[in-house]
Amino acid sequence: MNKQKLLTFIYKHPAKLSGMFIGLILSILFICIGMIKTVFIIFCIYLGFFFGNKIDNNENIIELLDKILPFGNNK
Repeated sequence: MNKQKLLTFIYKHPAKLSGMFIGLILSILFICIGMIKTVFIIFCIYLGFFFGNKIDNNENIIELLDKILPFGNNK
């Protein structure tokens, strides 16, 4: 397969390639460190994404944490 055909395939199917890459990484993690640790890593990545998205959208993190955590200032 030449370079142009490969680039065309990549541009036509980015979601398929991303899904395959994520599947490969997850399968390697499951095999190497186990299911519980892999799920914990995925959970931490999700939390990082969630709070990073809130910061990018200029939302107040303190107000969000006050709503979620039980000992926050419930107004």
